Amino acid sequence: MNRSGTLLLLGLLTVSGRAFTLPDNARELVLGLADDWRGTTVTLQRYERQRGGQWLAIGGKISARGGRDGLAWGRGLHPLTMTGAVKREGDWKTPCGVFAIGGAYGFAARIQKHGSLPYHQITAGDLWVEDASSPHYNRFVALGRPANNTWERQQQMRLNDPAHRLKLFIAHNAPPRAQPGAGSAIFFHIWRADGAVPSAGCTTMSAADLKKLVAWIDPDWEPLYVLLPLTVYEQVKTAWQLP
Repeated sequence: MNRSGTLLLLGLLTVSGRAFTLPDNARELVLGLADDWRGTTVTLQRYERQRGGQWLAIGGKISARGGRDGLAWGRGLHPLTMTGAVKREGDWKTPCGVFAIGGAYGFAARIQKHGSLPYHQITAGDLWVEDASSPHYNRFVALGRPANNTWERQQQMRLNDPAHRLKLFIAHNAPPRAQPGAGSAIFFHIWRADGAVPSAGCTTMSAADLKKLVAWIDPDWEPLYVLLPLTVYEQVKTAWQLP
C-alpha cells in the first residue's frame, strides 16, 4: 500500500485514538457496496449477527441505486475523515459510512413491520426540513394542519409521488447533532423507472425489496446501514468487523 493509501486507512480506522468497530449491540446489518466513488449502482445484502459475532447473510442480494454523482463521506457512527469528498446539501451524492436506521414513513395507513419500528402515515401537514438555516434542519416536523405557506410547502414530505410512498430513514447527519448544510432527508425509498434513474442521494430499490427490508428491520437489534466503495470496504472489512 502506498503512503496515501496508508494515511487513508489510518483515518478510517481511528477516532480519538481508538480503533473503530461496529457497535457490539448491532445485530442487524444492511451492507451496501458500490464499484467506486463514482458508482451510482449499489448491491445490498442483509445480515444478522449470530452468537459468537459471525454475520449470517439473510435473503438474496438486492439491486439498488444511489445518488447521481456517486458517493461522499456522510456523518454517522464511523470516524470522520477529510480524505475524499464529504457529503453536502444538494450535491447529488449518497452518504457513505456507518449509519443507524430509523423510522418508516409512507402513504398507507398500515404497513408490514416489526411492532417496535416507528411508522408515520404521511399527511399534507408533515415536513422533513431541508432548509439548512432552520433550527429544525434534517428533522421531521408535524404541523398538525396542511402546509400553507411557501416555506412549509418547500419542506413538505412528498405526496402523490410513487417513489416516496414508503421510506425508511438513514441516520446521516441526524439530530441532535445535525450540522447545517451537511445533507438531509436521506432514506431508503422506491426507485424510479425500475432502477434506470439514479437518486438525488438516497438509496433506492424496487417496492418489493423495500417492503421486505422494512418488514425485517427490528429496532431492538440496533440495525445499521454500511455503505462503502468496494476498495474502502476491502481496506476496513477486518478492522470494522464487517462480513
